[in-house]
Amino acid sequence: MVANREDLVFQTDQFAMATEGRIVRGKPTGRVGGFVIDSRRVKHGDVFFAIRGARLDGHAFVSEAVHRGAVGVVVSDKSAAGFRHESEDGPFVVVVRDTTRALQLLGRSIRRASGASVVAITGSIGKTTTKEIASTLLSSRYRVFRSMGNFNNHIGLALSLLELRHRPDVAVVELGMNHPGEISELVDIAEPEMRVWTNVAQVHSAFFKSIDAIADAKAEILKGATSATQLVANASDPRVMTRTSQFPGQLCTFGVETDADVRATKVRGLGLAGMGATIHFSTGSAAIRTPLLGEGNVANILAAVSIALQFQVPMEAVVAGVSKFVAQPQRGNIIRLGGLTVVDDTYNSNPAALKQILEALGLEKNCSRHVAVLGEMLELGDQGPILHKECGKVAVEAGFDQVVAVGGSLASALAEGARAAGLSSTSVEVFPTSDEAADRMPEIVQHGDLVLVKGSRGIQMERVVERLKEGSG
Repeated sequence: MVANREDLVFQTDQFAMATEGRIVRGKPTGRVGGFVIDSRRVKHGDVFFAIRGARLDGHAFVSEAVHRGAVGVVVSDKSAAGFRHESEDGPFVVVVRDTTRALQLLGRSIRRASGASVVAITGSIGKTTTKEIASTLLSSRYRVFRSMGNFNNHIGLALSLLELRHRPDVAVVELGMNHPGEISELVDIAEPEMRVWTNVAQVHSAFFKSIDAIADAKAEILKGATSATQLVANASDPRVMTRTSQFPGQLCTFGVETDADVRATKVRGLGLAGMGATIHFSTGSAAIRTPLLGEGNVANILAAVSIALQFQVPMEAVVAGVSKFVAQPQRGNIIRLGGLTVVDDTYNSNPAALKQILEALGLEKNCSRHVAVLGEMLELGDQGPILHKECGKVAVEAGFDQVVAVGGSLASALAEGARAAGLSSTSVEVFPTSDEAADRMPEIVQHGDLVLVKGSRGIQMERVVERLKEGSG
C-alpha cells in the first residue's frame, strides 16, 4: 500500500492556467480549496463554477456562493455574475470561455497530477454495482476513490476527478452515455489506464437506431488505447468481444459459463439468499456466495474480481470481500416489514435488468405470493411497447402471482404481456402514477408476500416503497 500523500494544492494562477482562463479579480497567489457547482453546497474556502445548464444558469447564483464563503468563482461572463470592477479584494474571479469545459480541463489536470491509477467502467447494465464491488475489493490493499452515485456524465466525471486532489492510489469511475461521442469525450477527460466494458443491452435505445449502434457508442471506451492500456471485457457478450478483437493493450476477459480469464461455473440462484458460484482464475478456483440477486450480478462480480486481480489483490481478500458486499440502497436491497418482504430496486430499470431480477426472485419459495410492482422503463424508443410486453410475460413465467404496472401506454403494454401469459385480469392492475399505486398498496399486498418494486427514475417508484414502510409502522 502506498503511504498517505499530501493533498494537491493550487495557487490561483495555477488554477487559472489549468482552466485556460484569466484572473480578472483577486490576487494570483491565493490558495484554492474545494470545488462546487451548486451554490447551496458552498463551504468556506470553496471555488464556485457558474455552470450554464438547460434549466439554470450558475451565474445567477454567484453572489449566493460568495455569501456562503466561496474564495473564488469561475465565470464566462463577469458582468452577468455581478463583477464589473477589477479589485484584489474579496473573492478571485477567473473568466473562461466555457465553464463546463473549464471544469473538465481542471479535472483532467488534477487527474494527471494526482498520480492515481484510473479505472473507467462503461456498459449498459451494472456499471455502478461493478464500481462499488471493485472499489471494495481494491480497498483491502489501496487507498481508493470511487465516484459518487452515478456521477458518469460530462459534469459528474469532472467533479469526480477533482476529488483526486486528495491523491488516492486508485480511482474507480463510471462513464455513461446516451448519444454517440459522449464516452469518447469522457475518455479524453479521464485518461484511464484500465478500461472496463461490462455489456451491451437495450438501454437508451430511443437515441440509437439499433443495439449495434449502442455497442459502437460504448466501444468508444477503447479510444486512445496503447499497448500499456488494460481492458477488462465481457467474454459472454459477442458485441463486446467483436469490438475489442483489435485492442492493442492487455486484455483480461470475464464471463459466466464461458471460456474467459476469470469465469464462473455452477451458478445457482438462492432466492432471497442471493447467488452461489465457483470462480475460476489463472492460479486456481474458489467458491463464492453473494447476497446480491440475479445472474447479472454474478457478471458484475466477475468484472470487479478481474479488476482486483489485475491490481494484485490476493484471491483470499477477493473472496472475503465478495461475500460481505451487500446491495446498495434502491439497487435490489431487501427490506423486511413484519410479514412483508420488499425488494427495493427503484434506482432505475431496463428490460435486461428487470428480467434478471424477476427470474432470481421467482426462485424464492418462502413466501405466500410473488408481487411485481413495475414502473415504465424510459428511453426505449420504438422498441418500448414490445420490450414491456416481453417483461410482463417474463414476470408470469418467473412465477409472479400479481403484477402492478405504473405509467402510461408502456405500463399498459407490460400489463398486456402479463395477461397474455396467463394472469387473470384481477391479478393485473395499472396505475397512472406511483402515488396512485402507493395509495393502493395496503389493499393489494398480503401478509407473507414477496414484493419487487422497480422502475425508471422518472417514474419515482421509491414512493411505493415508502408507502409500504409507512403501512408496516
